[in-house]
Amino acid sequence: MTRCTRQDATASLTCVTRRSVTTTDSYSVSDRTQPLLPIDFTRTEKRTHDCVRHGTTNLFAALEVHSGQVHVDCFPRRRTLEFLALRNRLVTGYPAGQRLHVIMDNLSTHSGDDVDAWLATHTNVTLHYTPTGSSWLNMMETWLGIITRQAIRRGTFTSLRQLIARITDDVPHWNTDAKPFERTAAPEEIIAKVAILHRDFKKLLANNSK
Repeated sequence: MTRCTRQDATASLTCVTRRSVTTTDSYSVSDRTQPLLPIDFTRTEKRTHDCVRHGTTNLFAALEVHSGQVHVDCFPRRRTLEFLALRNRLVTGYPAGQRLHVIMDNLSTHSGDDVDAWLATHTNVTLHYTPTGSSWLNMMETWLGIITRQAIRRGTFTSLRQLIARITDDVPHWNTDAKPFERTAAPEEIIAKVAILHRDFKKLLANNSK
């Protein structure tokens, strides 16, 4: 994680991530072979185990930490080209020269010669990468969990166009009443829990090697 220093008090802090969203059960989004059976007083909701795959879209999303506002783009591919396209759109929304801090994971799409060249022409932008395996630190992941539960998981989509429309239509509703996320756990508590998990994992490995 990174924090704006006192000198950067007027800077904008943005979290960015990317996720593949498919119309299959791997993301709980599908065109079911039979309609859902709705919940009733005497039965739970039921759905078929099989589905029809209609493809994948790559959701690139950015969260403004101070406001909770979200910006998204859906692309058919997940290259650096698409990542920089989102960055270009976001940068134009800020005053020229305003300091921008961007938090993201270390996916290969987020680094490389093209990204270095882009940063050379956008000297007001600073990128910060979460440690490997720690993308959960990125607040953008929290929003992805919310939109998955509220708009995608229980949906039935017969085409990618429907899926993308569901995502892009949901964002304006979110932004209408957006509020910044606040972490309720202190860093010391998180570090202590991670230390326990690391200890137990080492024990598990030791037992398996016997």
